[in-house]
Amino acid sequence: MQFLDRLGAESVSIAAQGNVPLYSDDPEAPEFWRQCRLQALFPVDAEPDILIACLRNRLGATLAESLSIDELGDQDWSASGHAGLEPMLFGAQLCVCPSWVTAPPGRRVLTLDPGLGFGTGSHPTTALCLDWLATRDLHGCALVDYGCGSGILGLSAALLGADVVWLVDVDAQALVASRANAERNQLQDRMRILPPGVAPDRPVDLLVANILLNPLLDLAPHFARLVRPGGSLALSGLLATQAAECLAAYDPWFSMGGMTFRHEWALVQGLRRSTASAG
Repeated sequence: MQFLDRLGAESVSIAAQGNVPLYSDDPEAPEFWRQCRLQALFPVDAEPDILIACLRNRLGATLAESLSIDELGDQDWSASGHAGLEPMLFGAQLCVCPSWVTAPPGRRVLTLDPGLGFGTGSHPTTALCLDWLATRDLHGCALVDYGCGSGILGLSAALLGADVVWLVDVDAQALVASRANAERNQLQDRMRILPPGVAPDRPVDLLVANILLNPLLDLAPHFARLVRPGGSLALSGLLATQAAECLAAYDPWFSMGGMTFRHEWALVQGLRRSTASAG
């Protein structure tokens, strides 16, 4: 997936092809499929011949036989984006809901439409993070949402009781989207929107980051500085096969706990140690 991203893919998705999954003896292990379909969306000015050549070189002749490129015609993406979207429920309290759908009663509702910035709750890694947040007591806590995208994780934390939330992203457009979503949900007073080079003015109680493995590995020392001793950390954006490497990278600063899986994706979590380990 990172290779496709370097080639200029605007989005990448993995889906089961066929309905014959492989299972582990471990009931907590994720599902895998004998065959998967990897689909990437590229801009209209991408060079198909170059893409095919790069992929064939990377995959080898056998796997490259299944490659295909299709051109998407013009359509009403706004209307098609509304189709099939429903309220999404996390824990006993939280609901993430598009503005044109009636939310179920008795929930704290975050109104969020597909649009600028990644994250509407439908991707498994976002859902893993929302489930993690929805099972914690967030009242009065300070939290960092690093790689905030649409702001969905930080805004949900505020709905669930967080006192102050720092939203951080390298993408300026994501910060614009996060600010707009905060105002739409009347949560702007508890949001602090920051570029990556600016740190919160105090250590935080929780940090959640839904990004990719390599940035997470690089950011481990920085995250250790942001989280107070005894504070919590949740990291996603990881394939299940990458979780162990991420756990090892954070072990010098955090007492890393269990892993949670949804399909081929993983979330890892930990508690900030009072001092770094000797290893």
